Amino acid sequence: MPPPQSGMTLCRLPKATLGLPLSLPSLLYRPSLSLAARRTKAVSARASSSSPSPDSSFGSRMEDSVKKTVADNPVVIYSKSWCSYSMEVKSLFKRIGVQPHVIELDNLGAQGPQLQKVLERLTGQSTVPNVFIGGKHVGGCTDTVKLYRKGELASMLSDLDINIDNS
Repeated sequence: MPPPQSGMTLCRLPKATLGLPLSLPSLLYRPSLSLAARRTKAVSARASSSSPSPDSSFGSRMEDSVKKTVADNPVVIYSKSWCSYSMEVKSLFKRIGVQPHVIELDNLGAQGPQLQKVLERLTGQSTVPNVFIGGKHVGGCTDTVKLYRKGELASMLSDLDINIDNS
C-alpha cells in the first residue's frame, strides 16, 4: 500500500460500509483540511440547518448542566482519568488543600464525548483538563499552573473564601 500523499491523513476503516462499493485506498486516505477550513465548514453546516435536530435540545440540556455545575461549585475540573495533564492539575489542587468538583469524562460512557463537545462550544477549548474557578473558565493545565506560580490562583481562591495550604 502506498504511503499517504502530501495533504492526506490516515483514517480508520469504517465499521460498516453499508453495502457501498469502496476501494481500499478511498477507505484509508482522505484529504486533510486545515483547522480554519474545518471551522469554516462546521460553521457553514450549522448555519445551513434550518430545523433544530433532536440532538440540539439534548446539547442545550447538557450546556445548561455544565453552566449549573460551574455555578454551583467553586472549583470544577472536567478531566479524563488517564490524562497526565488532568492528573497534574488534580494533584496541584490536592497539594494546596483544595477539593475541586471533578467530572471524569471518560467515565460517562457516550455522554463523555458529547459533554466535551459542549465544553468546547462554551470555552473554545477542546482538551482536558478544563478548569473553572468561581464560575470562570481559566483554561487547562498550563494555564492553571501559571496562575498558581504567579500567585493568582491563591488570590482567585481567596476571593471565594477558600484558603490554601502554602506549605
